[in-house]
Amino acid sequence: MPNIAAASGLSLPYKVPQPEVKEQVRTLFSGKVEHAERLLQAFDNTGIVTRNFAKPLNWYAGNTSFKERNDEYIKLALQYATEVAEKALSEAGISKEAVTDVVFVSTSGLSTPSIDALLINHMRLPKHVSRTPVWGLGCAGGVAGLAKAATIAKANPEAVVLLVAVELCSLTLVKSDYSKSNFIGSSLFSDGAAACIVTGDEATEHRGPVKVKAGSSKLYYDALDVMGWDFNDDGFKVIFSKDIPAIINKHIKHDVDAFLQKQGLTVHDIKNFIFHPGGRKVIDAYNAALELGQDELEYTRQVMSENGNMSSVTVLYVLEQFLKQGYNSGYGLMLAMGPGFSSEMLLLDMQN
Repeated sequence: MPNIAAASGLSLPYKVPQPEVKEQVRTLFSGKVEHAERLLQAFDNTGIVTRNFAKPLNWYAGNTSFKERNDEYIKLALQYATEVAEKALSEAGISKEAVTDVVFVSTSGLSTPSIDALLINHMRLPKHVSRTPVWGLGCAGGVAGLAKAATIAKANPEAVVLLVAVELCSLTLVKSDYSKSNFIGSSLFSDGAAACIVTGDEATEHRGPVKVKAGSSKLYYDALDVMGWDFNDDGFKVIFSKDIPAIINKHIKHDVDAFLQKQGLTVHDIKNFIFHPGGRKVIDAYNAALELGQDELEYTRQVMSENGNMSSVTVLYVLEQFLKQGYNSGYGLMLAMGPGFSSEMLLLDMQN
C-alpha cells in the first residue's frame, strides 16, 4: 500500500483575528448591502478565532483588477509551494532528486503553465518528473489530491510523489459582489499551503507509519449550483449554498457506511476522523449524521479555529495535526466535500 511519509502545513505571514476581518468587511460593504449588520453576525458564528492571509489586511481595501490579483496569486503560490515542498521533503528525509511525481492542487487562481511547472523549474526538481495539476475541486481537492498521489504510488512502487496544495482564497475577493454568498465566504475563507510525501512500497527507506488503503469519490447529480465560482469581468464570484449542511445530513452517513462496508468495516472501526471543516455548521452536521463525539473532530475544529477555511489545503493541515500531535493506532477516515457537489474519502491504516 502507498505510504504517507510526511504532511506539512505552512504558517503564512499574516494571522488576523476574526473581529478585525469583520470590521474590514463592515467598512467595505456597509451601506451597499441590505441587512449588512445582520449578515455580519455570520463572522461571530463561525468558530474561527484567527485567519491566515497572504497579504496585510489593509491591502484588500485597495482597488485591484482581476489581473493584478491573479498575478499576486501566481507569484505567492509559487513562493508558498516552494517553502512547503522543501519543508515536507526535509521532514521526510527525502532529497528533491528522489521525487518522481508532482501533484499540484488549487482552485483559487489561474496559471498556464500551471504552478507545478513553475515549481519544478524553481526547485530544479528532476526534469523527467511526471506532473498532474488538479484544478476546480475546491474544498475536496486535498483528499482528492492525496488519493491521486496514492494511485500513482500504487502503480509505481518506487514512486516518490510530492503533493502540494496552495489556496489563496483572499485574493479572489470581489468587492463589487454584494451577494449573501460573498458575505458568508468572506467570513470563512482564508489562505494556506500544505505538502505531503507519498511513497510506493519499494521506496523502503522512505516509508511512513500511515498507509493509504482505499478511496472513494462521489458526484451528486443535479447539485452543480451548490458550490463553486461564477466567472465575470471582476474575477471569481463565489457560489456558496446554505444547503450544504442539509446535504451532508441527508447523504453522508449512507456514503460513509457504504464505503466502509466495502472494506469490511463500520464507522465504529474508525479511530481517527480527519475531516475538512467547511464551517461550524458543516462540522456539526458531520457530528450529528455520524453520531460522533465532540472530541473526535478536535483537530478539525482546532485547524478551523486557528486558520479559517483554506479550501483544499485545510484537511491536509488536519492530517498534519494527527501525524505530529498523535493519533490512535488503527484506521483513519479522511473526508472532504466540494464543488460538483461531490465528496472524497480515503481510508488510512494508521499504526503507532
